[in-house]
Amino acid sequence: MRAETNIDFMSVRKPLAFLSVALVVLSVVLVLGRGLNLGLDFTGGTLVEVGSDEDIALQAVRDALGAEGYGDAVVMHFGSAREVLVRVPPDVVESADPEADGAGVNRDEVGQRVFEVLSRSIEGLDLRRVEFVGPQVGDELRDQSGLALLMALGMMLLYVWFRFTNKFGVATVTALFHDVIIVLGFFALIQGTFDLTVLAALLAIIGYSLNDTIVVADHIREDFRYSRMTDPEAIINQAINKTISRTLVTSLTTLLVLVSLYIFGGEMLRGFSVALIAGVIVGTYSSIYVASNVLMLMKVDKEDFRIPEPEELDEMP
Repeated sequence: MRAETNIDFMSVRKPLAFLSVALVVLSVVLVLGRGLNLGLDFTGGTLVEVGSDEDIALQAVRDALGAEGYGDAVVMHFGSAREVLVRVPPDVVESADPEADGAGVNRDEVGQRVFEVLSRSIEGLDLRRVEFVGPQVGDELRDQSGLALLMALGMMLLYVWFRFTNKFGVATVTALFHDVIIVLGFFALIQGTFDLTVLAALLAIIGYSLNDTIVVADHIREDFRYSRMTDPEAIINQAINKTISRTLVTSLTTLLVLVSLYIFGGEMLRGFSVALIAGVIVGTYSSIYVASNVLMLMKVDKEDFRIPEPEELDEMP
């Protein structure tokens, strides 16, 4: 039989509540101030990947592009120092002629033009891939992705509201907002590329965090109904102790998979795995402390979980 722990998790709930608020505020400041490094999926433009058998100096790439009118292009290594990504913004790709960039080149040929510019300055380059996304498509993806996140959070609120109580609904969605905002702040801090794969990771984080929170919520509800204890803090503490081993084992095994994905999945999955690793860590913390803290602030008690007694019907004459 599994032995239950007896850790007083709630003894540090107030300091951790201040920590959570501070992290959320800092994340919002980072997102609004520094901004997210939006990928080509959201900004539009042309992406060119080139490779070489030798290391490629980023400054040499920037100098070559700047001399040809592509000074606003974003240049970065991709996976290793021998591979480089060049992201040309839409204001460079397009001009007054919607089918041409500033140099009069058809926008479908921008990738080839960028490669030719680099090949003249750097020997031994290979063109790996070229992608183009129009600015209108990028705007639509950005708007629809934000709507998808809000809809997911709204549906989670309704689900928990009907399954438990309105207080649990508010506590759970607060924890989900907490997780998403902190992951967004983390990406703003490290300036990792935020593209559709990272957005998919955010949606997965919402589901993962909700699952963790509901497991704890089930035990909290049962303990409020059937425990002889009357102190809400003690009841919540008992419920967390019952689920802590399951929560930690699930999180650790998930992290093992995600770390393997980060190491061996290649550069294309790097942002996806980083977002999920951050989300699992924050989600595990929020399922223990954030939702329970909100419940305590809302003064949850046994009356919130009392099973209504069935009404007696008068005997028929």
